[in-house]
Amino acid sequence: MKPLAFQAKINNTADAVLLDVRTPEEVKDGYLKGALNFDFKSPQFSILIEGLDKEKPYLVYCASGIRSGKAADLMREKGFKNVYTLEGGLNAWRNEKLETDLPQAN
Repeated sequence: MKPLAFQAKINNTADAVLLDVRTPEEVKDGYLKGALNFDFKSPQFSILIEGLDKEKPYLVYCASGIRSGKAADLMREKGFKNVYTLEGGLNAWRNEKLETDLPQAN
């Protein structure tokens, strides 16, 4: 879904889980507030998503939309019922001038 529709879905879906599938290095450059980070490139990705509630809605994003599409397909194969992706990823989100958060410095 396009960035503004994705933002509306975040704001209007009370039990939605926001899932960032980028690498930890990418997350350092900014992320969507409240997102869980499960690195799609990590061998643990499949194990991590197995622990999630398959009935909840998931809003999945990456940098450009490619990894989130692959992650969403994998999640659907594993029985997740409501998985949505951010078309164009965080790059498209930023092009719309929508807000991102930065990790806190230690």
